[in-house]
Amino acid sequence: MKLGLTINRFATEKVDYTTTHLALAATNAGHEVWYIEVDALVLREDDKVYAHARSVGDERHRSTRRYMERLRGPHALQQEICVSELDVLFLRHDPAEDAVARPWARTAGIDFGRLARRDGVLVVNDPDGLALGLNKLYMEYFPPEVRPRTLVTRDKSEIKDFISAQGGYAVLKPLVGSGGHNVFLVRPHDTPNINQMIEAIASEGFVIAQEFLPQAFHGDTRLFLLDGEPFQYHGKYCAIHRMRRTGDADIRSNITAGAVAHRATVTPEMLHLAELCKPRLQQDGMFLVGLDIVGDKVMEINVQSPGGVHNAERLEQVPFPRLVIEALERKLAAHRGG
Repeated sequence: MKLGLTINRFATEKVDYTTTHLALAATNAGHEVWYIEVDALVLREDDKVYAHARSVGDERHRSTRRYMERLRGPHALQQEICVSELDVLFLRHDPAEDAVARPWARTAGIDFGRLARRDGVLVVNDPDGLALGLNKLYMEYFPPEVRPRTLVTRDKSEIKDFISAQGGYAVLKPLVGSGGHNVFLVRPHDTPNINQMIEAIASEGFVIAQEFLPQAFHGDTRLFLLDGEPFQYHGKYCAIHRMRRTGDADIRSNITAGAVAHRATVTPEMLHLAELCKPRLQQDGMFLVGLDIVGDKVMEINVQSPGGVHNAERLEQVPFPRLVIEALERKLAAHRGG
């Protein structure tokens, strides 16, 4: 399998990213893996997509650290490849990372991914589905019973009315973003700071005001799905329970915001939420997805390069990244038999 992985930039890739673990697993399984920065994509006059890309070649590695050192080092393969001749293009860049500094890059992978798909390449997650998931309004395509009460607006007074109707508690966050950036918990005694919170978020776009679930103080569970089904192996689920390190005022459970991944207990209620989300995810061609669950609600549906698979591997002692690659092999076989 000739596999391409889109990333934002080599400079921002890390050894503990899920993308790195997937690349390592694919390379060690004997596949040809190429890293592609989104700004390296180009459409030529022959109507095919090309890119300057990097690869470690067929050399096996025991750790993601050594893998990344090789990829960034002088011995890495660097050449132009025809993206349209890949077997699989895995869109693993995070559009939110480029939203401010490089807004033109947000949709680059999606746009060029559509062209690669036109040429017969298996593209995951599906670029049309990813286009819908570029912001948190994607939640609105899922059944109401899985979603917390939500308001999306830039109207300050309407946000305040929503908070008041929720008893003074609410979560405020940007419509576009990831990693816990500009996420605030509003409590009744925070009235003097509400304007500042709203203005901080509204400076970047629309504001989401969301029902606060008290269970969020105890973290959230990220449950991974493959093709809409809970990702599990012999009864062990690819899932992590994320707990914040800081005080009660900080409810962000993002690993990038300092939260810690613990072993998750996947409950029947969580599996029911996944079942409710399944039809839409399958319809939108979502291969690898992370559901962020608090209590009996899905707080976010992560479709743009969801991370944490490697944490589940460590906690459950199950090679989940390798199993993702094996699932991708089966998906490619079905795609070719199509």
